[in-house]
Amino acid sequence: MPRSVWMLGFVSLLMDVSSEMIHSLLPLFMVGALGASALDVGIIEGMAQATALITKTFAGVLSDYLGKRKALAVLGYGLGALCKPLFALAGSTGMVLGVRLLDRAAKGIRGAPRDALLADITPPGLRGAAFGLRQSLDTAGAFLGPLTGAALLYWWTSDLRAVFWVAVLPALLAALLLAFTVPEAPPAAPAAGAALFTRERLAELPRAFWWVVGAGAIFTLARFSDAFLVLRAQNAGVPTAIVPLVMVLMNVVYAGTAYPFGRLSDQTDPRRLLAISLVVLLAADVLLAWATSWPLLLAGVALWGVHMGMSQGLLSALVAAHAPPALRGTAFGIFNLACGLALLAASSLAGLLWEKAGPAATFVGGAVLCVLALASMFSVRQR
Repeated sequence: MPRSVWMLGFVSLLMDVSSEMIHSLLPLFMVGALGASALDVGIIEGMAQATALITKTFAGVLSDYLGKRKALAVLGYGLGALCKPLFALAGSTGMVLGVRLLDRAAKGIRGAPRDALLADITPPGLRGAAFGLRQSLDTAGAFLGPLTGAALLYWWTSDLRAVFWVAVLPALLAALLLAFTVPEAPPAAPAAGAALFTRERLAELPRAFWWVVGAGAIFTLARFSDAFLVLRAQNAGVPTAIVPLVMVLMNVVYAGTAYPFGRLSDQTDPRRLLAISLVVLLAADVLLAWATSWPLLLAGVALWGVHMGMSQGLLSALVAAHAPPALRGTAFGIFNLACGLALLAASSLAGLLWEKAGPAATFVGGAVLCVLALASMFSVRQR
């Protein structure tokens, strides 16, 4: 495995420690300190995630045009680090929305160029493993962040703003590590400066790539924002100081499964793994809908993490496999645009169901979408 793959993984780990220290507590901050509703949380989270994924479209295309993937990634990580102090200063739901959108735009700027850079520097036979490894390290940060946040929250007697200030440090370290340890990959033909976003360029993307885009959008529709896992834990009576541990569990499972399933995807039919991951998500939704005890809640959260580990790195590896090298940034951008729009719809629907029919209805709705996604996978003839 190339050294740069490891470095990109550690960059993702540090930024996720920072981001998840904030995001695992943000629903509680919005509802408890700022008076937001569950519908507000759903809309804000949906808009934030959609902003990140939509921004990836333009960043990915621009990285192909410039032939400078690392420069855009450094810009995105640097902007993300500069956003973090603003969460501690937020005094209204509107300000949280603005900062959340800016922070996720920074994520979008770095996302597609980083993934395209990873594909460029990884041998084809190791791409599933490489994306799985990066996802595992990224997700290790996603459980270390909430764990750190929960410890600091307990130590500082539920002072959420103080935890948000601490989150600034790992974000700055991530930007510096990328800037000084990961080299720029040589641009693929055609040379940088080719047409940006034309019909002719899009026609170079093969039909198999568009199947992957469709699959990614369907999967995202079936899986709304994990902010609802935090709200579900609070609704089930989990003490506020340890609610972030729910995200720790989900991300521990996610991190532990992403690399093994990534390696497995290099050796087996990826469609089978994707279908199994939907069955796992369906089981998670059922458990979370009717969780009346800690064991059921934790089992549902753990299965949610297994689904993420099985599907997310695999979908990224499929994008890399089916996109021409010179259009990898564009391909990741288009893929994330489709997923971003699907996530906005899914999270808004989840928030509406929560407000109108209760927490159980939100996860029942997710289960129904899982069944529809499975049906669509079996009804469409894959090539």
